[in-house]
Amino acid sequence: TNSTMATTKSSSSNDTPAAASPSSPLPDVTEVTIHPLVLLSATDHYHRVARGTRKRAVGVLLGSSSRGAVDATNSFAVPFEEDSKNSEVFYLDHNYLENMLAMFRKVHAKERVVGFYSTGPQIRSNDLRIFDLVKRFVPAGGGTPPQFLFFF
Repeated sequence: TNSTMATTKSSSSNDTPAAASPSSPLPDVTEVTIHPLVLLSATDHYHRVARGTRKRAVGVLLGSSSRGAVDATNSFAVPFEEDSKNSEVFYLDHNYLENMLAMFRKVHAKERVVGFYSTGPQIRSNDLRIFDLVKRFVPAGGGTPPQFLFFF
């Protein structure tokens, strides 16, 4: 039911700027719904790998998007490490990501990559690089840019 889902709505199209490609502009995202399973999975991921440390948990959001509405119904954790001495260096396991997406497509054929999540006390510069990487897995003509869900 909607009462158990986290939903955010933008009151104005100026609140959420859309990323535009040279060939066709993407619509503004006006509504994002995060299902409880996503919140539970991301919280579990954080408690398993990052609780009590300076590490972050990063994962992929799956679901659907249409006409400015994003519905994140599922997610999975992705192996991720950052160099503690050089914040510009990080490791995100591309092979694992691709294999998990292939397995999820076999079970949930309609779910697509709609974004990613990250945990930590603040947003970091690497989040933009992760965003660019995740954007490659968003289907062409998906209707909306990938979303970034941040837990702190």
